[in-house]
Amino acid sequence: MVVPSPMEQAMETIMFNFHKYSGDKGYMNKDDLKHMMEKEYGEFIKNQRDPLAVDKIMKDLDQCRDGRIIFHSYFSLIAGLTIACND
Repeated sequence: MVVPSPMEQAMETIMFNFHKYSGDKGYMNKDDLKHMMEKEYGEFIKNQRDPLAVDKIMKDLDQCRDGRIIFHSYFSLIAGLTIACND
């Protein structure tokens, strides 16, 4: 039995997390994003001084302006948060 590497496990977690909050529809709307941010990034949300932080994140990620965040945009959020934590 082949055991996935830590990086493969991390990739799997990122993909699983997106599908957990997007459900069968394959995208996240603003409510899904807010729920995900509260559950997965609770400390980040608590430390935001801007009450519209999730709205601004949604606006930045909704590239097509259709109220939907697809996986590519979700991954950009994860990458951005990871970079910010590393800095």
